[in-house]
Amino acid sequence: MILICDDEKNIRRTLRMVLEGEGYPVQLATNAEEALALCTQGHVDLLLLDVMLPGMSGLDLLRRLKEIDSGLEVIMISGHATLQDAMEATRLGAYDFLEKPIDRERLLITLRNCLERKELRTRVKDLLADREDSIGIIGDSPVMKQLLTDVDKVAPTKARILITGESGSGKELVARAIHRLSPRSEGPFIKVNCAAIPADLIESELFGHEKGAFTGAIRSRRGRFQLADKGTILLDEIADMSPSTQAKVLRVLQTAEITPVGSERSERVDVRVIASTNKELKEEIAIGRFREDLYFRLAVVPLRVPPLREHPEDIPLMVTTFLDLFAQEHDLAPKEISPEVLESLTCYRWPGNVRELKNVIERLLIMGHNPIQVSDLPDYIVPDLPLRKQGLLLPPGSLPLRTFKEQAEKTYIEATLRANDWNVSRTADQLGVERTNLHKKLKQLGIEREPS
Repeated sequence: MILICDDEKNIRRTLRMVLEGEGYPVQLATNAEEALALCTQGHVDLLLLDVMLPGMSGLDLLRRLKEIDSGLEVIMISGHATLQDAMEATRLGAYDFLEKPIDRERLLITLRNCLERKELRTRVKDLLADREDSIGIIGDSPVMKQLLTDVDKVAPTKARILITGESGSGKELVARAIHRLSPRSEGPFIKVNCAAIPADLIESELFGHEKGAFTGAIRSRRGRFQLADKGTILLDEIADMSPSTQAKVLRVLQTAEITPVGSERSERVDVRVIASTNKELKEEIAIGRFREDLYFRLAVVPLRVPPLREHPEDIPLMVTTFLDLFAQEHDLAPKEISPEVLESLTCYRWPGNVRELKNVIERLLIMGHNPIQVSDLPDYIVPDLPLRKQGLLLPPGSLPLRTFKEQAEKTYIEATLRANDWNVSRTADQLGVERTNLHKKLKQLGIEREPS
């Protein structure tokens, strides 16, 4: 999708006619605020952006967009810009700078080159993703071993699978592993992010469309189900799919046929469907946002990917693996990591799960010392290190010994409970105390389960 943002009506209309005449899907925005809202929905491939706009300027919007998504391609246009504006736009990451009146041939060449560069970057990103997949699902903990066992069992079958888990926990990695271990491994693996595609476009994305099916449909286009024929399709974040699209996906699962938008003709497809979500679908069904019949069609085999806080014992292995991966990717020398850093990383709760851990490790490899020290860690991680909380690292003599011992005991028990997701029996085993005694200690120290 190409977004045109210009406050001049004639410019918007002319650019739209040129681009739609070449088969590009186009959307329009009259100001930076509208353009920002459309871009953050995640379905804009390229933005034609005027420098001079009412309110927020085009350069200010460019700056904000690059902070949000550095991969978004932006071409600046202006009839009154200075050389300084052009240099600033280039510095901020604009692909090119076109002066008004815009030459049609130069515009089309620039667009084509820009989109080809974007496609190349996407292919490189996919290759890197495949490289990460080759590592496999990392973990030796009991919950991860069970997940691997389940993947090995279900992958060779034809069963549909529903993968649940928090954002960043590795649901897509599990889906790719299932595809790679299946008889369809030589076929395509197509991912559809149902949350990122606007509701009025998702049916066209999934099932394709015929020429003239809607405004901007200059040519026929194959949908994701057609592209996934003889392979696997991952319907990611399926809970965000509209009710009407849910009904059409249900029909595909029932009949193995799709109907492109604007067509009266159905086509058979041979696709294995894997769905994933970070929501509780039974709750979505109860409030009427998700179809129960679709749920039962999808959840033939449900798989749950545990959040990282449920298997912190896997963190040291993940850290080592990610350090080696990113050292190769960035052509940097491998770095050692101090035991204190590993302890800090293991005790942190990781609300962003494995994705957050990977981002932190990549930053530590690039910016940290060798060996990586606690001082290299982000400030929000270090406070979760046991015995660093609640003022336990205090100047000598600043607390009575009894108070310090109580605080240390409370902090250590709380940290162990967190690591065990507040499972009292497992915590008692690790601390070497009776479960009943631990309950008494929790009451004595005023320890209560934290809200989720």
